[in-house]
Amino acid sequence: MNKLNIALVVAILAVAIYFSTISPSAMQAMQSGFMSMLSPFLRTGSAMQENLGSVGRRLQTLDELEVENKKLLVENRELRAENNLLNELETENSRLRMALDFRDRSSFKLMPARIISRNASTWWNTLRINRGFEDGVEADMPVVTELGVVGKTTTVSKNEAIVVLVTDETCRIGCKIDGTREQGIISGLRIQEKAAEGLLQMNFLSKNAKIEPGQRVLTAGVAHGAFPPGLVIGRVKEFRLRALDGQAVVEPAVQLDSIEDVFVLIGKK
Repeated sequence: MNKLNIALVVAILAVAIYFSTISPSAMQAMQSGFMSMLSPFLRTGSAMQENLGSVGRRLQTLDELEVENKKLLVENRELRAENNLLNELETENSRLRMALDFRDRSSFKLMPARIISRNASTWWNTLRINRGFEDGVEADMPVVTELGVVGKTTTVSKNEAIVVLVTDETCRIGCKIDGTREQGIISGLRIQEKAAEGLLQMNFLSKNAKIEPGQRVLTAGVAHGAFPPGLVIGRVKEFRLRALDGQAVVEPAVQLDSIEDVFVLIGKK
């Protein structure tokens, strides 16, 4: 046995003899002092364990909140989509009710028709509908909606017809300013400007005509014309004086770039 081992054995025996000779009260005091020394470390360890547990619980709560948030976002998108669909259906339903009411109140026979195509290069000029001579449609018949004049039929086949729009320069209609004696001819506005698309020009008005923006323009119902009197074409946007006459720029009553359904006026009831 080397010297280090002998010294270790002697030390252990000395400690054992010392603890066997001290009184219980002294032993208790020593234990109390030892525990007092360890107490801060024990409290720190306990606090660390508690903090770690709290962090774990918070992380779990954050994960749960993230899952719940994603779920709520999906539900919100679904509700918005449903709400938009309901609004569209309500708008469509209201539009159809107005159209049916217009047909019932009209003194003319109105054939409902669906727009089946339109050419992008002639967007303000023509469109095609799903009614033809088999449905009683003929060339040069007025085409309208509950809001006003759309145009008139031109080429008619068995189940389809081409409609030239009121915004086309070739679609000339006898018209009048509502509440006045002023009459003229209306057609598409002959200006090669983007801002002029969809507007109309009413020519041959008196130079001294008292015409204000907002006044209605109606069909005049001239003899042998395709259009009966009193159909709404639009409202005056601007009045201009020219060398020989007055000219009104007119905004159509019908939003021609977004219509889907029309009526063909095929005769009196």
